[in-house]
Amino acid sequence: MTQGEKLQKVLARAGLGSRREIEGWIAAGRIRVAGQVAKLGDRVSGEEKIVLDGRTLKLKIEEEPVTKILLYNKPEGEICSAKDPEGRPSVFNRLPKLQSGRWIAVGRLDFNTSGLLLFTTDGDLANKLMHPSSQIDREYLVRVLGNVTEEMKQRLLTGVELEDGEANFTDIVESRGEGANRWYYVCLMEGRNREVRRLWESEGIKVNRLKRVRFGPVFMPSRLKVGQWEYLEQKDVDVLYDLVGLPRRKVSLPSQQQKADQERQKRRKPRR
Repeated sequence: MTQGEKLQKVLARAGLGSRREIEGWIAAGRIRVAGQVAKLGDRVSGEEKIVLDGRTLKLKIEEEPVTKILLYNKPEGEICSAKDPEGRPSVFNRLPKLQSGRWIAVGRLDFNTSGLLLFTTDGDLANKLMHPSSQIDREYLVRVLGNVTEEMKQRLLTGVELEDGEANFTDIVESRGEGANRWYYVCLMEGRNREVRRLWESEGIKVNRLKRVRFGPVFMPSRLKVGQWEYLEQKDVDVLYDLVGLPRRKVSLPSQQQKADQERQKRRKPRR
């Protein structure tokens, strides 16, 4: 296969997963193209018969590539995986259904962290937004218990050694206080597992509330209640594509059913 684009890129753009995830499927021999087991490096035009785990994929070839991106206000107590052996609720349970493709989470928030999560149908965009080379900062509102000194803050800004390497905040701004508890806004450039909590814990400070309020140029709007989602408009989508150096894609307008779903979830009692 020498023509066209790399297989993982075509499938990622169709919303089947991130490039990294699809590369794993190829390496595991789960994908066949034109009757042959696919290999990393194979290229396709999109016209070939592509089969994943015995199921033929129907790739919709658009004259102009389109995308969907939504913002979700995650409550505490939801996981960021589609399925959980323990039966815990998933962030995917509340998202609108898609006629084709699937929602891909841009990064994760742990079970006890709330706030801003982005989802897209464009695997290429998701991969770029998550990749460390894109250097996209995240901002969190965090409530900590303990006496935070200037020396601690300086160490957290300079860098401390964690079990998976050095890490640091790029900014720390005190917000308000509640007795022994203090609220801070903190920013960092990575999304490593429990990184905000582990940074504070390295100084003997306990985190008892954590909420992401910004991902790059996207802020959590005050109108969006916990457990609710909304689609990003074209101008906001353009900013994200420009940020990671990908060609802009037109926003696919929500279906009537998705519009009805969005109005219905606004009337639900917010989760706390």
